Amino acid sequence: MAFASSRLPWVFLSKKSLNVSRFTTIVLAERYAKVRAFHSQRQARRVHSINGKGFLTCTALIAGVGFGYLLYNRRDDIRQRIGNLGVPNLPVVHTISLSSSDENRNKFNFIADVVEVCAPSVVYIEIKDNRIDPFTGKLGTKSNGSGFIVSQDGLILTNAHVVINRPNATVKVNVQLYDGSTYEGVIEDVDLQSDLATIRINKTNLPVMKLGTSSNIRPGEFVVAIGSPLALNNTITSGVISSVNRSSEKLGLRSQIGYIQTDAAITYGNSGGPLVNLNGETIGINAIKMASGISFAVPIDYAKEFLKKIESHKKGKTSTYPQDIPKKKYIGVTMQSLLPDILLDMQQYNEYRQVKHGVAIWKVLLGSPAYNAGLQPGDVITHANGKPMQSTSDIYKIIEESGNNSRNINFLVVRKGRVLSIQIEPEDI
Repeated sequence: MAFASSRLPWVFLSKKSLNVSRFTTIVLAERYAKVRAFHSQRQARRVHSINGKGFLTCTALIAGVGFGYLLYNRRDDIRQRIGNLGVPNLPVVHTISLSSSDENRNKFNFIADVVEVCAPSVVYIEIKDNRIDPFTGKLGTKSNGSGFIVSQDGLILTNAHVVINRPNATVKVNVQLYDGSTYEGVIEDVDLQSDLATIRINKTNLPVMKLGTSSNIRPGEFVVAIGSPLALNNTITSGVISSVNRSSEKLGLRSQIGYIQTDAAITYGNSGGPLVNLNGETIGINAIKMASGISFAVPIDYAKEFLKKIESHKKGKTSTYPQDIPKKKYIGVTMQSLLPDILLDMQQYNEYRQVKHGVAIWKVLLGSPAYNAGLQPGDVITHANGKPMQSTSDIYKIIEESGNNSRNINFLVVRKGRVLSIQIEPEDI
């Protein structure tokens, strides 16, 4: 006699599995039909217990197989019903792939567009002196820098410190154009106050840099610096304008110029090169690097005034260099007055704890009087000729007095916790 529960798989199995269910039911019926009589009640309970456990296990297994078979046969229907369960108000995410065409390059490479317009008018400048290079047998290179063409007849604008680092040292100026051709240049005009100078080469029909205006520039505006850092001509860097009017007093410079501060990478050799806006217009002349991410440029409006003066000089004179330049003394350093907040930060370190006032040295010009005397970047000048130094103007005053008296200057310098005495003899510039 078949056990009643043996028909349980019929509930779960589909019609397609009818033969499998019928076979299973017959097997169970034949198996449990043989269990009829027992020798004792205890034996009957034991047998029924064992057979009950086996029967439940077998029934559960068969039910699972049947249910899995049902899901397998109806998988497409179940998938369809799940797909129809739409959940409202969920955002739809679409994936996109980057195009292999030049669409994005043409759309977003705005700096490359600026460089394409401006780079041909930027030049590389080499200053030769009367030393002979023992390896090449040619004149040694005293310094190098950058410049840009402002007139088709060969007029080039650059920094004054690029072409007159030291007196009587410059014997030849080589100018290399964007196409690699080299010409000998002649220094025509120099303005030490604004640190500007012009060079002329014997070449016409040159590409000219478009001059913008520095009066309406804004902090955060994108700029591009083009020049020849470390003699690597046609080098491009970019950044933003950090400040539009940084006073020269804070930079330790003897001028009345409000400099443009930028974080575009500028280093030795970039001096004289253009600082360009996204319209391809020059808004400044790169001049000074204080630290990484802190560089300064002469505003182009000063350069425009300088060029106007040159035109007026041409009516009666041919040059303002070197006859019209009054001789001044220099030691060859870039300095920073120790303002209260800077001084407070420095005093947190043991090596500068004793510094109460002074002027910090940012840069020492190679071959200058300060360099030859042993002054180094990071030094702090606290006294000069026994007088306390409070700002860069005090240093310049001492230098002028030494020029009148023709004597050395005795500087008291703090260097890494040590106090040194360094004597420097200023030279004419």
